[in-house]
Amino acid sequence: MITLKPNIGIMNALIRITCGFTMVAWATAKMVKHPWRDRYIVGAILGGMKIGEGITKFCPIVALFENQEKNNNKDREERQQQPQQTAPTFNPMSNNPLNNKF
Repeated sequence: MITLKPNIGIMNALIRITCGFTMVAWATAKMVKHPWRDRYIVGAILGGMKIGEGITKFCPIVALFENQEKNNNKDREERQQQPQQTAPTFNPMSNNPLNNKF
């Protein structure tokens, strides 16, 4: 479960807010001249997401990677606790009848 606790620093948050406002300003300026293009709406939405990430100091992508890393560490610890079994080796030449010399 991902909790909504801050997972980015203050400097990262300020950069995200600045870039987000820049993206929203650029997208709205472009939408005034070309309102039929959808890419500017997407840019404005992405800029708004960056502003929200900066204000809340929470990035869902960072949270996903942290959660995945935590799960991988749990799996690694469980594998280390279990006794390791070695796989039998396969030698194709040991039972090969062509290998026997007359």
